[in-house]
Amino acid sequence: MILHGKAVRRGLERALMAVDMPFGSYEESREQAFRNAARVMTETGCAAVKLEGGESIAETIRFVTARGVPVIGHVGLTPQAVNAFGGYLVQGRGEDAERILRDAISVAEAGAFAVVLEKIPEALARRITQEVSIPTIGIGASAACDGQILVVDDMLGLFGTFQPKFVKRYAELGEAAEAAIATYAHEVRERRFPASEHIFGDEPRNVSGGEAA
Repeated sequence: MILHGKAVRRGLERALMAVDMPFGSYEESREQAFRNAARVMTETGCAAVKLEGGESIAETIRFVTARGVPVIGHVGLTPQAVNAFGGYLVQGRGEDAERILRDAISVAEAGAFAVVLEKIPEALARRITQEVSIPTIGIGASAACDGQILVVDDMLGLFGTFQPKFVKRYAELGEAAEAAIATYAHEVRERRFPASEHIFGDEPRNVSGGEAA
């Protein structure tokens, strides 16, 4: 995550950059969470970190925010714990809504400055957005949230098999990429690529714009 964070930071101009803390980097103790979050912030230059979990992680959020680490919470479906949920299932239906609400309130009261709501019913997302004092960011949680997030690979259609209901594909780049790669492989096997226009001769040439060495 530090490597990815550094890459994002180099291209950043205005956006607030938050880094997801990886599974196993903050669950063991508050001290572990602060140590790793401080390292991530120092080495990437990010403005905040994101921690998954609700009531169970509230004390950790309180501990690290008190020491200068801005935190975004994440409740509902928490992907790092998907095996415990039995898969990518909708959270917060029926009586389970109260659990998700408590989670959201807990992370807000602990000091998180925003909270991600993932894969929960619209009515619950609306209720949480009305009741917590911090902005809500929805992913599969309806337009009732204060903001939205969508994984770029999903919205660009880079995956052909995994299609959550809440994802809207704004392009089908996966199909174009597959076609391009297949064409490339075919031309290599047929020895049609590289062609004469893609190779260098023995004699140097002075061409407008130059020729790559």
